[in-house]
Amino acid sequence: MRTDFLRPIDGLRLPEEYRSLLRPGESEPDVDGTVHRLPRFFYEIGSWEEAHAIRLAPHFTLAELMLVDCREARLLLSEFPHYVPCAIVLLARFLEDFRREIDAPVFISANGGYRSPAHQVSGAKSIHAWGTAANIYRVGETFLSDAKSIGKYRAVAASLSPAVFVRSFGRDKGQTSDHLHIDLGYAGLTPRECSEAS
Repeated sequence: MRTDFLRPIDGLRLPEEYRSLLRPGESEPDVDGTVHRLPRFFYEIGSWEEAHAIRLAPHFTLAELMLVDCREARLLLSEFPHYVPCAIVLLARFLEDFRREIDAPVFISANGGYRSPAHQVSGAKSIHAWGTAANIYRVGETFLSDAKSIGKYRAVAASLSPAVFVRSFGRDKGQTSDHLHIDLGYAGLTPRECSEAS
């Protein structure tokens, strides 16, 4: 793995323009009202070239897990540095285990990895704001857009860890009909060189 570009940053030390969008360490209720703290520690990414060069796991680059569309906040979309929660390395490790188990390439949707609390689609209430969720639209040659394919890969992902949550197929709230949603919950990661003292 190539991780030498990863520079941990305490989000509380970022300039105000970034802090207002990333909201490091702030409390945020999820859609059910349960309160969680948004990520405080981030990796600073200097360019897209760097993001493509950083291999978080043998088959996953950082770029794959931070690709967002025009609904992301302008500063976080078009200017560097970018900041991604440190827990994204946990997601990459799980995705690598999943890929090994199914023995096929795994394709992450745009907006399917990390998106900031300022992203206009579900924002801070989304588990994607923790960098611990992925939306997979394709496995090998199979597009995940029906009950059979989503059910098959959902079972595999769920079997890998009691910590993982995988949405079931359907069109109701909390379900999915056009991708496989995998998340590791509201996990945080504090790098060894960072202090949690305020």
